[in-house]
Amino acid sequence: MKAFLDTSILVPVFLTHHQHHQASLDIFLRCTKFESCCAAHSLAELYATVTRLPKYRVSSEQAMLILGEVRARLTLVALDEVEYYAAIEQASIRGITGGTIYDALVASCAQKAGAEILYTWNLRHFHQFEIAERVRTP
Repeated sequence: MKAFLDTSILVPVFLTHHQHHQASLDIFLRCTKFESCCAAHSLAELYATVTRLPKYRVSSEQAMLILGEVRARLTLVALDEVEYYAAIEQASIRGITGGTIYDALVASCAQKAGAEILYTWNLRHFHQFEIAERVRTP
């Protein structure tokens, strides 16, 4: 099974106090680089999140260790310039605005990877994309 992990899964993997820590960690630990992936953009989202948390903020050095763990376990999927533009264009046609565009890009990466399941804690965000039937929580 090819699994794709959204940033909303990756963040709690590394935050033991997070309500979704254990379920996210269980999924992450079952992943292997050859059958699991995430969007390359998720590295930036993960870095931004863990380095700006009000109570459990990590240093930039610690954040890079976290990103290294993600790179070691998951294949990173990126869109080329044509795919990137097409994903934004499709989102525009669907009336998607604001920050949900980032979820549209993640969904496009999951489709590109041929993901059988896209794991996320933001089901509502992903149900508006073509990949909706493959979206699950852990």
